Amino acid sequence: MIEQVSIYLTSMILGIMLFFSFVIAPVVFTTLDEENARKFIRRIFPFYYNVNLSISLIVLFAFLYLRKLGLDFYLILAITILFATSNYLLMPLINKYRDEKQDKKFKYSHFISVVINFAQMICLVFLLI
Repeated sequence: MIEQVSIYLTSMILGIMLFFSFVIAPVVFTTLDEENARKFIRRIFPFYYNVNLSISLIVLFAFLYLRKLGLDFYLILAITILFATSNYLLMPLINKYRDEKQDKKFKYSHFISVVINFAQMICLVFLLI
């Protein structure tokens, strides 16, 4: 049963990520002006990362409990670490660079966050097949 719950939670993380990436973000930037879009994104991203971090931690602990310490464990561990890194290290840098109008650093750090997000989605798909 715990293994089945971990599959559902892994699917939930992927679903949240896909919905956020392909629905929320595009709608925000096509609906709101730049100032309000920025305010909204800065409010929702910590929530997005913390929800996914929490769910991935539950999956990680389920794998530990089940003693599933193979490739799947290391993938969910990497996904979890990347959620924490994105939220607590990368997002503050992205916001700082945007506020200070350091466009080159902003674009680079934002690109890194997009790559991380995409890599996490690929790992989640791999976990589910």
